[in-house]
Amino acid sequence: MSYNTFGREFRFTTWGESHGPALGATVDGTPPGVPVDEAFIQQFLDRRRPGTSKHTTQRREADQVRILSGVFEGKTTGTPIQLMIENTDQRSKDYGEIATSFRPGHADITYHLKYGIRDYRGGGRSSARETAARVAAGGVAQAVLAHLLPDLRITGYMVQMGALHLDRSRFDPRAIPDNPFFLPDAASVDEWSDYLDGIRKDQNSVGAAIEVLIEGCPPGLGAPVYAKLDTDLAAAMMSINAVKGVEIGEGMAAAALTGTANADEIRIGNDGPMFLSNHAGGILGGISTGQDIVVRFSVKPTSSITTPRQTINQHGAEIDLITKGRHDPCVGIRAVPVAEAMAACVILDHLLMDRAQTGGVRGEIG
Repeated sequence: MSYNTFGREFRFTTWGESHGPALGATVDGTPPGVPVDEAFIQQFLDRRRPGTSKHTTQRREADQVRILSGVFEGKTTGTPIQLMIENTDQRSKDYGEIATSFRPGHADITYHLKYGIRDYRGGGRSSARETAARVAAGGVAQAVLAHLLPDLRITGYMVQMGALHLDRSRFDPRAIPDNPFFLPDAASVDEWSDYLDGIRKDQNSVGAAIEVLIEGCPPGLGAPVYAKLDTDLAAAMMSINAVKGVEIGEGMAAAALTGTANADEIRIGNDGPMFLSNHAGGILGGISTGQDIVVRFSVKPTSSITTPRQTINQHGAEIDLITKGRHDPCVGIRAVPVAEAMAACVILDHLLMDRAQTGGVRGEIG
């Protein structure tokens, strides 16, 4: 098996390559009667697409999505939804010189060792271009969530780029859609822009950290042991290209806390249980608490840089390689809408699983 499918009840299978004629996703498990159209899905793709600022790859793709099945008269039919996005700005010639060479930091060498064949044109399936299909599938998930959980909100944003960190005392979610970094601090945008310009001019790249905040998630999503909500969220984020670490709540910082500091104490509020803190990131025992869910992940620096790097080729010769082409100096920027899409798919999947098992019944307190 090649494992191109994600999810249980709400599932999507992505297909296509970076330099093929098209890519897309087949989405299954969507309830019938949910309003959705191409324009709704397109808004999410527009946030991810390349060439939207000088800080991302200058590959020009419209990323126009087409719905080929599963939607009739503007509503889902409950049958598989086929989504297609055509590739229109491939430059395969940019990769001719690396057809038999292994780019350091890329999946070239592992694909070759595993399959004995690889698509060297932009990395084929290993390219971040594949994430356009995920965002399209996530758009469908967002439509269903808006129908079933209208108070749910999923917001991604950058909290670090290289040596720069978000000053949380200036956190302003209104700033996120108005700058190319998805940065919730309008006053720092120029500093971040100048910093990345310097990285790019040095023919280098830089890593980043992204946070996803899920507000309005009801308690009870997730199942013990092998279907924990945090397990699936972590797997979803880890499956995004270039992601090397995932945290829930305090994450790795919890190792420095004591039990008294880390425990989220509980009182009774007007609407039921009230947590006095959220070190757990909204998930306990793999099940959502009803608090905000906080997921954070790190993205490594873009491996494609024009500074020579030592490597080998398929003949075993040691060479120095410069990776030509159009690449993101910080690939973490465009990971933000991808992370939101993956979070939406996981939350919807678990919502449908919970309804199938419990019917939405909850234990009573008080």
